[in-house]
Amino acid sequence: MEIRQYLDSTYLKKPKQAGLTKAENLEVVKGFIQEAIDEKFKLIMIRQNMVALAKEMILAQQSKVTVGTVIDFPEGNGSVVDKLSEAKKAIRDGADDLDFVIDYEAFKSGELDLVKQQVLECTKLGLLHHKIVKWIIEVAALNDHQIVQLTALIKNVVVANFKEDCYDSVFVKSSTGFYQTKDNLPNGATFPAVKLMLENSCPLPVKAAGGVRTYEEAVQMIQLGVKRIGTSSAKAIVSGQISNNAY
Repeated sequence: MEIRQYLDSTYLKKPKQAGLTKAENLEVVKGFIQEAIDEKFKLIMIRQNMVALAKEMILAQQSKVTVGTVIDFPEGNGSVVDKLSEAKKAIRDGADDLDFVIDYEAFKSGELDLVKQQVLECTKLGLLHHKIVKWIIEVAALNDHQIVQLTALIKNVVVANFKEDCYDSVFVKSSTGFYQTKDNLPNGATFPAVKLMLENSCPLPVKAAGGVRTYEEAVQMIQLGVKRIGTSSAKAIVSGQISNNAY
């Protein structure tokens, strides 16, 4: 199976998180961008301050790789205004995909109107500018019932407020890869969680992010029905290697 067009090659570490200087981390980001171009991956997913650099490199090489960035990352507890402000900056810098972290703690606390408002307003902004919008629900922070409920909430807001031809442009995404779990439990996409998402997101597509580290796992996710896979191991996956990367 040719899986490159499913892969969102991802590097989201800040210098301190990577144990690198700012200059060293910049070189790592450049390497990931160039790798995505060379390997013809679907997308390069990077921090917002690197979006303009990625667009510059991609345009210079006449590549078709698209650029994604994360919004209100990784906690997702910013206000709707904060989310919209970050998204507008990313749009100005040339981002093609906007991956918003939903306020999953507000959802767990029963603040459903707040969560619905952010889904509505941020999705509206993204679609108005012809962007792909993804909603990260952070499955490791949720139980199975909450995964079902939050996935359905996003779907219901989109279906109620946007035309059918927009549905393919709004994803439900599993994870940030930065959530701290107890007892070394997985903090990314798992097959049980992704199945629940797929069962409750239709007609919206699903992105499995984090935890997919081999070609076989990627193929299994695609066969389940996911349309995108977020991974820092994209090169290893297409090369048939096993990666030790955490995301």
